Amino acid sequence: MRLSGKRAFVTGGRQGIGRGIVDMFMTEGAEVITCGRGPAPDGLDAGWLSLDVSDAQAVNAAVRELGTLDIVVNNAGVQVEKTVVDSTDVDWDLVMGANAKGVFNVCRAVIPQMRAGGSIINIGSISGNVADPSMALYNASKAFVHGLTRSIAVDHGPTVRCNAICPGWIETGMLDAGFDLAKDPTKAKTDALARHAVKRFGKPDDIAAMALWLASDESSFATGQLFTVDGGMTAASPLNPGLF
Repeated sequence: MRLSGKRAFVTGGRQGIGRGIVDMFMTEGAEVITCGRGPAPDGLDAGWLSLDVSDAQAVNAAVRELGTLDIVVNNAGVQVEKTVVDSTDVDWDLVMGANAKGVFNVCRAVIPQMRAGGSIINIGSISGNVADPSMALYNASKAFVHGLTRSIAVDHGPTVRCNAICPGWIETGMLDAGFDLAKDPTKAKTDALARHAVKRFGKPDDIAAMALWLASDESSFATGQLFTVDGGMTAASPLNPGLF
């Protein structure tokens, strides 16, 4: 019960990584409220808010209702598989609205009412450090999250700590969408697996475990950091290790 007595707000907790974090936090004793667009999903035991994080006024109103928080996880995000040239203004508004502006909106609203020593955990991505093909807006939005994370840590410590988790390939709908861009999705998936030192893709619980540590008092000296959790993929050189 590492989070016993703590109150957590997790954005984008309907499925995937967000749902994994919600479930793990609750197992560890936290009171959890999560949010997403539309009604609550079936089987969710956490509190639910219907909320679009790109809407600053809606975020401010929701956060006021939440009251004091110990933990905030900015996980809500979307992905559009396009190059810069192919991206439209609508794509910009969608991706940057959720992934960049949404994180900014939530952080700006929650910091003044977080309990001293609180932890903000932003879900970044290895795509914010190295560019995935045909993912221009997504890559840029995650780079924004990484920069904002450092700024919050510097400007608002010691009241809050702020770190980012940078997942690699995690088994969610976004994983399949990424491979679908390849000329040969099956070959691309096999090649990607070979580049992982652990020889598997990640699962939502792998990211939730890191989020649990960052939310707990065990990480009290960690702030302003980007924690890569990618099974060793970005540790490798461009050479395919399966050929050696």
